[in-house]
Amino acid sequence: MTPFLICLGLWTLGGVVGLCGGKRILPVSASAAVAGSVLGLLTAAKVLATGDGVAFHAGWQMPYGEFHLALDPLSAVFLVPILVLCALAAVYGVGYLKDRDSRQIGGAVFFFHLLVVSMCVVVTAKNAILFLLVWEIMALVSFFLVMLDSRRVEVRRAGWIYLASAHIGTAFLLVLFAWMGYTAGNFDFDAWQNLSQIGTRTASVWFILALIGFGTKAGFWPFHVWLPEAHPAVPSHVSAVMSGVMIKTGIYGLIRVVALLGPPPAWWGMTLLCIGLISGILGVLFALAQHDIKRLLAYHSVENIGIIALGMGGGLLGMSYGMEEAALFGWAGALLHVINHALFKGLLFMGAGSVQHATGSRDIEKLGGLLKKMPVTGSTFLIGSAAISGLPPLNGFVSEFLIYVCYFKLALGGPLFTGAAAAFAIAGLALIGGLAAACFTKVFGVVFLGEPRTDVSSHASPFSLTTPMALLAASCILIGVFPSAAVRGLTVEALKAIGLGLSPADVGLLSLTSILTRLNLCIGILIALLIFITLIRAWIISRRRISQTVTWDCGYSAPTSRMQYTAGSFVQHFIDLFHLFLQPRERRQNPIGYFPKKASYESHSADLATRRIFEPLFEWIQDLAEKIQWIQQGRVQTYLLYIFVTLAAVLSFQAFR
Repeated sequence: MTPFLICLGLWTLGGVVGLCGGKRILPVSASAAVAGSVLGLLTAAKVLATGDGVAFHAGWQMPYGEFHLALDPLSAVFLVPILVLCALAAVYGVGYLKDRDSRQIGGAVFFFHLLVVSMCVVVTAKNAILFLLVWEIMALVSFFLVMLDSRRVEVRRAGWIYLASAHIGTAFLLVLFAWMGYTAGNFDFDAWQNLSQIGTRTASVWFILALIGFGTKAGFWPFHVWLPEAHPAVPSHVSAVMSGVMIKTGIYGLIRVVALLGPPPAWWGMTLLCIGLISGILGVLFALAQHDIKRLLAYHSVENIGIIALGMGGGLLGMSYGMEEAALFGWAGALLHVINHALFKGLLFMGAGSVQHATGSRDIEKLGGLLKKMPVTGSTFLIGSAAISGLPPLNGFVSEFLIYVCYFKLALGGPLFTGAAAAFAIAGLALIGGLAAACFTKVFGVVFLGEPRTDVSSHASPFSLTTPMALLAASCILIGVFPSAAVRGLTVEALKAIGLGLSPADVGLLSLTSILTRLNLCIGILIALLIFITLIRAWIISRRRISQTVTWDCGYSAPTSRMQYTAGSFVQHFIDLFHLFLQPRERRQNPIGYFPKKASYESHSADLATRRIFEPLFEWIQDLAEKIQWIQQGRVQTYLLYIFVTLAAVLSFQAFR
């Protein structure tokens, strides 16, 4: 455990140094981050290889609290993407932040490093009080990162929405952990193992509390409303971390609690299946309608969290009906997608940041033709786009393939109702993949191909921005090409913590290995076929005389960039098809006459959950806060009275307990 503690110390030291040093010290902070991540990854790799956890205990004066950290295989699965992505994001930040004001740089580095430390402690905390304390620290430091540029009205709005959402989720977790700790008589997670014997009704209430509390952080629909607001407000490498790994702490917490509650009833899995379908489909639909590239990527986080929820739902259904193979494939797919999403979403946010850094714009409609000037950014963004769309031979395909297999097994071997639900899940997953491919065809085609749509200038990104993107792109390819090694190395030991007791001779594990081996073979054949076609094409071209000419202009003698597809026109048929869900607000000025001088069209799809659920809720909370503002008297005597009354109430409760 010592290397992991040194890892936390180096990350903390890098943050403090960054706070004191400004621009010149950015490489030093990044170096401390990389060194710390290497030490943490070595510890996590050892745990995943052997299955033996490591722990650290220290005394603590906090009532019911204990500084108890433990790194078991489940924690290690989540720690690996946290450390990998955050180390690369720290390197990316060296080039991305150098043009900012020195005061902003210090705060950005300090809070970023503190966010990473808090995430590492969240996934290793073994005491409920420690977990909640660090969970709150994680929420607060990410709030400060959202509010870095607080002079802008939209940033302050994003910060308010994020803070309110975070504390709504924390309120449910406080109730959950207080109830579980009171029932177990101890707030240490090791003492909660016996809670699996609790009644089904109580366990179901705990499941709902965990689903809302952790689901708010994860971004399940409709608790996702903070995601599209917060991500455009923060620096792009922070967006990569918040979307790639911070929201996964919600997935970690939900899995950890579910693993403590014993055999799950079928409706738990069905609930996650429905949440996954709704989050996945609505997430990708609202992504299609966006013109801000970072807002678009934020909605794709909702989509991919939905895919993870589908895997978890399939895993719970398999456990409920004793279908161990289906459960194994569902959980393996969900855990692998946790890692895969961190890689390709981190890559895509860094690519979006590289575009913004070079052009000063996030508006897709104003961009175009960037591939020639930014070849590394464009090439790596293309790999990330294919990976998030679930296309072979990349990592997103592997995890989604495992989830497909899980639901095919449920459809063929489960009860009639479950089979029908599994069929809907398969169809929904296919729809999500198709819409994601359409969305990223739009993004890549409009941003990187064609001609510039405006006079926005651009330049190549510096080495510190392109190197992390290249490494993430290589990771997406490696996991896609060697899926068997990735699954066995990263997820098998973690599956035991969920309640799937596996051994090398286990039938489900052998089935998983067999299918992945065949998948390896198919991917190898596909790669060989692509290489063969490329060589044949090169041979044919070499025997011909090649000449260059202008692109066919459809008969126009003077084509302009206005004749290209816009992002909106490319997906207009999808918006029309799903008009009921998107409900776009349109403003148009139709052309008049044979030679119109002016015409315009503008479309905006406001988030359904924000408009219908959370805006009324937040307005009610604000009104309530204004009504009880009289409690804040501004007098020390009054605050001392509040403290005395609270202590008296707590002591009275303890006395009559």
